[in-house]
Amino acid sequence: MNKHITLNRRAFVIGTAAVAGAGLSVGMDIPFGGPTVVRAADGSPEVNVWVVIRPDDTVVIRIARSEMGQGTLTGLAQLVAEELECDWSKVTTEYPTPGQSVARKRAWGDFSTGGSRGIRTSQDYVRKGGATARMMLVQAAANEWKVPASECTAANSTITHTPSSKKTTYGKVVEAAAKLTPPADAEIKLKDPKDWKIIGKSVLRLDTVEKTNGQMIYGADIKLPGMLNAAIKDCPVFGGKLKSYDEAKITGMKGVKKVVKVGETAVAVVADTWWHAKTALDALPIVWDEGPNAKVSSESIAKWLAEGLDNSQPALIGNQNGDAKAVLASATKKVEAVYSYPYQNHACMEPLNATALYTADKCEVWCGTQNGEAAFAAVLEVSGLPADKCEVHKQMLGGGFGRRGMTDYVRQAVTIAKQMPGTPVKLLWSREEDMAHGAYHPITQCKLTGAFDADNNLTALHVRLSGQSILFSLRPAALENGKDPAAFQGLSPTGDWAIGYSVPNLLVEHSMRNPHVPPGFWRGVNVNQNAIYLECFMDELALSVGQDPVAFRRKLMSKHPKHLAVLNAVAEKIGWDKPAPQGVFRGIAQHMGYGSYVAAAAEISVTDGNKIKVHRIVASTDPGYAVNPAQIERQIAGSFVYGLSGLFYGGCTVKDGAIEQTNFDTYNSMRIAEMPKVESIVMPSGGFWGGVGEPTICVAGPAVLNAYFAATGKRIRSVPLKDQNISFA
Repeated sequence: MNKHITLNRRAFVIGTAAVAGAGLSVGMDIPFGGPTVVRAADGSPEVNVWVVIRPDDTVVIRIARSEMGQGTLTGLAQLVAEELECDWSKVTTEYPTPGQSVARKRAWGDFSTGGSRGIRTSQDYVRKGGATARMMLVQAAANEWKVPASECTAANSTITHTPSSKKTTYGKVVEAAAKLTPPADAEIKLKDPKDWKIIGKSVLRLDTVEKTNGQMIYGADIKLPGMLNAAIKDCPVFGGKLKSYDEAKITGMKGVKKVVKVGETAVAVVADTWWHAKTALDALPIVWDEGPNAKVSSESIAKWLAEGLDNSQPALIGNQNGDAKAVLASATKKVEAVYSYPYQNHACMEPLNATALYTADKCEVWCGTQNGEAAFAAVLEVSGLPADKCEVHKQMLGGGFGRRGMTDYVRQAVTIAKQMPGTPVKLLWSREEDMAHGAYHPITQCKLTGAFDADNNLTALHVRLSGQSILFSLRPAALENGKDPAAFQGLSPTGDWAIGYSVPNLLVEHSMRNPHVPPGFWRGVNVNQNAIYLECFMDELALSVGQDPVAFRRKLMSKHPKHLAVLNAVAEKIGWDKPAPQGVFRGIAQHMGYGSYVAAAAEISVTDGNKIKVHRIVASTDPGYAVNPAQIERQIAGSFVYGLSGLFYGGCTVKDGAIEQTNFDTYNSMRIAEMPKVESIVMPSGGFWGGVGEPTICVAGPAVLNAYFAATGKRIRSVPLKDQNISFA
């Protein structure tokens, strides 16, 4: 997606997911090579922006992307270390700051971490960073020995002159290497995958120890000298405003320092402790101007979306071949179904927070963010200070799932800090604020219609979506002639979101309807509902003509070998062609998202017609290349926790314009006892780089729903299942 990048003396504006490699000039330029050595904070020399080496051979690898539990930090370090040929046991990592990156012409490229892009869209240039550093270290050793660099090799942080067997370590030559001019891009040759030593290995994660012993610092853990704490309340109805508040009613309450208005919609209390701030805020009389959206309800939204399913309503086409409408109009056998998918909350374990320190000539923010550059842009805009006077210090994220790709909480923190210059203020949202002011998984409905000929061959398929567009809300410039390409994830003709079936006459269209509740990127995004719509309907189509669901799919997948491969893998491992154990029923699904091919087969049992025990899910994924197979397996299992939680429990409803679910008592998630056994098949076929963290989430839901139909004969077309009085056994 194209991004807008501008720089002037007062502001730096950058899109929320900037393009890697886009140049950006600032008034200062720190050299990459030459006689000047750029040093890290501890004084160690920097070989290039990706690699710092200490005298004891410790290798510090810079990671621009964010870590929120998905393992990107370790995976990216593997990519750099592979080409660097360093000792993995001595590798550590650190985050560069977006301010440093801007000052160095965006040397680290894209800071955005979402859409399963952390590794796949930076793998090339970070590997080149490692290779460049290795070549400079080898050249430094060769210069010292007065031999050609071609006679030297590097392995395990040691350089060897082959003819003489002389050896040295990276730590001994790094000072000299840091002064060299980097090789030209054309001279950098990346390894053939067959020669990888670290990439493809299930090495231990680099962040596990600190997370388990309590040393890891998250945004909510930040403590600064003299720091105060803020609690905030925003208008409960999106689009409403703050009308008034009676500050006198809380004057003199324990610890209270100040009451501040935050924009046009919110009020915050600043106090010595967060609990004092929250207690005072709860006692503060507030009057809201809720506006016209106060009349909106889940029922009114559902009615509006249902109207969009009518073919007479305008719609934007995302995929088309043949003439599906004409074939359907004359078909002798048709199958039709309507599905729906609700708002869902990100529900990160760590509520949103940011700590800001503002003075007349400096503004700094400490926070967990999925996009350091977007957070940096927010700081510049709100503070009014130029880029060289601002900084964002990125912390480990206590969950993201797309929510921390937004900057509303950063903007609020800076707005509050500006009203208390010279004092650091930590803004921490309450759980209720976090749940009621999210950017929710978009609400949609879908009508699917299929037609068969006399031989029971599928001749036409019409998929009509009605619902929200995330890009319309967050990135309108990314719309394509008014169309949201992301709405068609998993249903597109080609690319990272290609549909895995060939149908002679196909039409996929979207009637865009945007209620007032803001949508956001929620782990898996639109593949979540699109996979349920398509894969459950595929079962409906197959069973309507008396065909086995897997056999039916296979007939439509001859031109989609990678889709077919992952489907066959789970079918074989689950034993699809063999009888299931007594009382156990199976369901299957496949899809494509984020450049990866995924499938799942589930085994469940049902008691009393409405209590589901998910015994086992077999999952397959082809991400092209598998950087860390063990981490991919964990991501698959973790995505199923998120996907099945959404299937059974997820669902936000609207009453009087506001979200009703404001804590975990009304917005539940899976427990350990409810988790099925997950068997992962990681089957990288090479030649492309797909995502890992988000693709597989989408196939768990339809696999379980299809298994539920096999068990009960009841087709569920709307989620969450709790609304159908269906629960985990």
